Parts: sequence; structure tokens; C-alpha cells
Amino acid sequence: MTSNVMPALFLGHGSPMNVLEENIYTQTWRDLAKRLPKPKAILAVSAHWYTRGTAVTAMPKPKTIHDFGGFPQALFDTQYPAPGSPALAARVQKLLEPVAVISDTTEWGLDHGTWGVLIKMYPEADIPVVQLSIDATQPGQYHYQLGQKLAALRSEGVMIVASGNVVHNLRMAKWQGDNQPYDWAESFNSFVRNNLTYRGEHHPLVDFMQHPDGKLSSPTPEHFLPLLYVLGAWNGEEAVSIPVDGIEMGSLSMLSVQLGE
Repeated sequence: MTSNVMPALFLGHGSPMNVLEENIYTQTWRDLAKRLPKPKAILAVSAHWYTRGTAVTAMPKPKTIHDFGGFPQALFDTQYPAPGSPALAARVQKLLEPVAVISDTTEWGLDHGTWGVLIKMYPEADIPVVQLSIDATQPGQYHYQLGQKLAALRSEGVMIVASGNVVHNLRMAKWQGDNQPYDWAESFNSFVRNNLTYRGEHHPLVDFMQHPDGKLSSPTPEHFLPLLYVLGAWNGEEAVSIPVDGIEMGSLSMLSVQLGE
């Protein structure tokens, strides 16, 4: 990878409590920010902005969205006042044509899938952040192809940071006691790891639901789909690495993926 191409990241974000806690995952996010070049701006793709159609935040001051419940007040009191970038939002719209991208300036901001990881990486909140929604009406190939179109941003000083979990089944989660991963969770997590650098047509991760453990691992697709934006942005040559991995509560994968060095 040449020095003028920004890395791209998929981060397994896990529980919102990672904002208040310190662990191997949050330390990895901090370490990534320290060793990677500082971006001019960030395009975030979060599992938690799941919409009909594709939208992008275009406001100059996106609000911090606390889209969760049942957590300590300290989490709701946390703010991440990163600036937005109407210019980057317009650039995203241009790159994704002919997809109709809505410049959403009032109804969203930065949800916890975005600020929950960025607050560890860039706690100063001094990097402009634009968030792209995930179109719930479209198949995996659509999201993969959007990632291919967005790859151009990496040569413009923009870091793509996608956030979700490749295994995300909260109904099966072990909330107390035994933290041993389910066999199906380990199987699917390994399937993802083993296919990150797939070359050729019909990428197996695009059709992840066809895997025997796909439906158990991702009962709904929104937490998996952000990975496809990063895989789409891969040039097929640069290094692909796994900064951290692990399965929490038996059914929540914290696998993270890095493009570039």
C-alpha cells in the first residue's frame, strides 16, 4: 500500500459498555489510531443506521445519538462532538451515482456504532465524520458494490470505518456465567476469517446467509453488512489483517479487519 492511500477498517463494536470500559478490544482501537496515518475525514458505516434507501449525514455538527437503553447514565451523558463534512457528503453522493443518496441533515447524526469506536480511537473528536446508512432493501452484492465505488475516497485522505459484528445473535447470548462460544459461532467466524482475501467472482461473504451457520450467526443482516463495504474497498493487492478477534457471550464476534498497513 502506498502512503497516500488510507487504510480501511471494519471494527466489531460489541456492547455500548465498551465506551466506559477498557479491554483488549478498546485497546486495539486506540492502538490502531496511534499507528495508522491520521485521516482528513472519516466515512463511517454503522449497523445501527439501517434504512430504506441510502442516506448520508450532511450536517456540519452531527448530534451524538444514544440509540440504546438500560445502560448507566454515564453512557447517556457521553458526547462525541466531532464535526461533520457537507463537502464529503456531497463527494459520497457523487461517487455512488446513479444510486439516489439522500443528504439527511436533520434526522440522524452519529449513532453508537460510530461514536462508540471513534471515541476510543480519536477521543479529541477533531476529525470530521460523515455517516452512510445501510439500505435494508438491498442484497449483499449491492453493499459490496458500494464499497467498490467508495474505495476512491481512500486516495483522498478519507478513512472508511465500518462497524458491526460478523456474529451477532443476542437471543442466544450467554449473559452470565459460561462465555464459551457456540460451535456455530466459531464455525461462521472462521468462515469469515478464511475468506477475507477471496479473489474472483461470487464472493462467498457477499452471500453469507448461504453458509450453514449464517442464519444463526446473523439472524438479521445489519451487523454483518458493514463488512462488505470494507471488502469492496479492497484493491486485491494490499495486506488484509485482523487486529483483534474473539467471541463474547457465546454469540457476539469482535472480529476486526484492516485493509492496508
